[in-house]
Amino acid sequence: MITRLGLLGTLVLGSLVAPAMASDVTGKWRVTISTPEGQVSGKASLKQTGEKVTGWVGPSESDPIPVNGVLKGNKLTLKTFPQPGRTVAFDKCEVTVKGDRMTGTIDANKGTIEFTKTTW
Repeated sequence: MITRLGLLGTLVLGSLVAPAMASDVTGKWRVTISTPEGQVSGKASLKQTGEKVTGWVGPSESDPIPVNGVLKGNKLTLKTFPQPGRTVAFDKCEVTVKGDRMTGTIDANKGTIEFTKTTW
């Protein structure tokens, strides 16, 4: 009986702890965007506080485009905020976080995007 209660307690405690182990996207990322027009590579640096994500994406560290986003579970939505007159590869992307990789779509399925965690 005690063994069963111990096992039940472990299962209940495990189900309470699991949601707390959410994805964390803080760090440096290599970015690959694929569209019918071709492929673009770049970098990103993200910082996560709770569900809020801020940072930048761009061709390099010296040419950043600010981004803001929200992470809910393993789903991240990022929006770009380019300076006036600047073009960007995407306005919005939606990705699924799986460890050191994030994959998804840009601008409502106009292409795909992949982030791979790195140290540059």
